[in-house]
Amino acid sequence: MPFLLPGPLRARNTLGRAARPIGRAALGVAAGAAVVLSAAACSPAGSIESADVPAWKATALPSADGIVLEDAGKILNRDPIAKSAAGVGAGTYVLTISCDGGGKAFFEASLDGARLSEAGAACNGSRETARIKVPAAGTLRISASSVDAPLIYAYQVVPAA
Repeated sequence: MPFLLPGPLRARNTLGRAARPIGRAALGVAAGAAVVLSAAACSPAGSIESADVPAWKATALPSADGIVLEDAGKILNRDPIAKSAAGVGAGTYVLTISCDGGGKAFFEASLDGARLSEAGAACNGSRETARIKVPAAGTLRISASSVDAPLIYAYQVVPAA
């Protein structure tokens, strides 16, 4: 007759059901902490509303020679911000733009109310350039806007080399 040995004995949970609520509470706290930490990691490092635009512009878009038109500021809502320069001569110009804060900004160039071109920039602090052909002398207007406000922006227009 074969001799059978008993299998391993199963350890008994001496705490019983009392330990389960504590374990579930600890799991809930850990999950809540993970949500808070992940939300904090996605939020921007600084507030656009309190950003020092001139200090940011000095590093993001250094000054160039022969600037015809420039601007820097904050887009806090979806309303476009425009600046004009009168007496801009015919020729080819370079629009250099930068923005920060996430999303995308759009810049429209017009001459005496007639649209010349449009450029966009990803608002991650990098610089973008676009060429603008001005067919005749007149008032050049650059309009900056974004649907991803708030953000900070800077641009300058210089004659093409």
